[in-house]
Amino acid sequence: MAGVIFRSAVSRCCLQRVTPSWRPARLASSVAERIEEKRAEAIAGGGEKGKQKQHAKGKLTARERLALLLDNGSFREMDAFVEHDCTDFGMEKLKTAGDGMVTGQGRINGRPVYVYCQDFTLRGGSLSWANAQKIMKVQDKAMDAGVPIIGVNDSGGARIQEGVGSLAGYGEIFYRNVASSGVIPQLSLIMGPCAGGAVYSPALTDFTIMVKDTSYMFVTGPEVVKEVLSEHVTTEELGGAKVHTSKSGVAHLAYENDVEALSRTRELMSFLPLNNKDKPPVVSSADPSDRQVTSLDYVVPPDSTQPYDILDVIRPIVDDGNFFEIQPDFAKNIVVGYGRMGGQTVGFIANQPTRQAGCLDINASNKSARFIRFCDAFNIPIVTLVDVPGFLPGYLQETGGIIRHGAKLLFAYAEATVPKISFITRKAYGGAYDVMSSKHLRGDMNYAWPTAEVAVMGAKGAVNIIFKNKSAEEKVECEEYYKTTFANPFPAAQKGFIDDIVSPSDTRRIIINDLDVLRNKKQETPWRKHGNIPL
Repeated sequence: MAGVIFRSAVSRCCLQRVTPSWRPARLASSVAERIEEKRAEAIAGGGEKGKQKQHAKGKLTARERLALLLDNGSFREMDAFVEHDCTDFGMEKLKTAGDGMVTGQGRINGRPVYVYCQDFTLRGGSLSWANAQKIMKVQDKAMDAGVPIIGVNDSGGARIQEGVGSLAGYGEIFYRNVASSGVIPQLSLIMGPCAGGAVYSPALTDFTIMVKDTSYMFVTGPEVVKEVLSEHVTTEELGGAKVHTSKSGVAHLAYENDVEALSRTRELMSFLPLNNKDKPPVVSSADPSDRQVTSLDYVVPPDSTQPYDILDVIRPIVDDGNFFEIQPDFAKNIVVGYGRMGGQTVGFIANQPTRQAGCLDINASNKSARFIRFCDAFNIPIVTLVDVPGFLPGYLQETGGIIRHGAKLLFAYAEATVPKISFITRKAYGGAYDVMSSKHLRGDMNYAWPTAEVAVMGAKGAVNIIFKNKSAEEKVECEEYYKTTFANPFPAAQKGFIDDIVSPSDTRRIIINDLDVLRNKKQETPWRKHGNIPL
């Protein structure tokens, strides 16, 4: 009897599901309508009014930014239907598909990338637990796929109504930033406000790019500074693009508007590999690999105290003169950036004689050390152009920790296992000679131009110490003797610390040849959990 009742119930259930043929069709139609409705809601974000407000500030919307950043038609959105689940402070009535965050995957120059973009038009782009999970998902997927990730920041900060849930979201994002470091390239675009705890995600990424006049970053804003310290400072003075690209060094690049920033980001990506197991892309060029650069034979002035622009050395030797400088407005006494040699991406580090005579200081050491470590993590060979009279002397440098900061640069060069090629163009004095990719830090190929001076210090300083009891006339003669004996490339070459003394015009040809020879370089290092760089 029980079996009959069960079969009867099953039959009724089946009949109820199957017999009314119009119900599934109507249901499907209803679901389809709802899908389209919610998708349109996610695309609309803050609506036309929010869009107009963004444009009035000189800013693009989140989706407009992604359309310019990614190859046309390549964006595939993820989690467009996600909504927050907060019920405090009436938030249950303020749910919108996407929750103010656009995430997904796309391509830049045909190569894959994951992206997330905060939508300021919807609740100020504030971070909720729900949209933090969207970021976490693309971070995880980028790591799994081994492709770069780019975050576009334009947010008022944590969503206050969610309390610790929002803070937890930041913490999870930070953890993934750290886990991804040195595994996949991470780029942050600051295209609006980025304040409080939110600043630490960009700070953990490899490159931070800002937009002038419309973006800012700070831990505590002007109001808090005024309240606590009675200091009056504007948003721009405290955390604008100029401050962070020229003084703090927090940001690497700044551009006039959203369009330029997005275009230059695409260009930067063209130099980078997808991950730490990948090689940087090779771009074919009609620029001959054996091209002589005759201008280099005359670029270094006869007077060793006269400056020259090191960019007049870099630009002529790279393919097609295309050099992408990183942090051009910060620590101008050293130049770092990317160029191509024979189509291959190369990282350049070069002392800049036009600024502080090319001396190394605290900021220059930090700037170049970070750049070297990125290159080493992502298989980018390093070319170093040396013209350094030493570390910058002075009370501020010593009390600011020049010893510790200078040691970071030394550590970075010594730790790097990618091909390292260096050219001493003029001065290489004192400890700075050792630090700048010398043979003693396992430089692969170390060259000197005929104008090179490798010595403990300059002739005048050395003579004043060695011959301090001599007359002024005698010291002049001693200086000439010192220059002839020590301030030239021969002593270092005779000891094997310089592999060759070369004609400047051959520099391009030599680099490209050496890069080809060192293409499969492998350098074994002792096992360790990690080194203890003097932070």
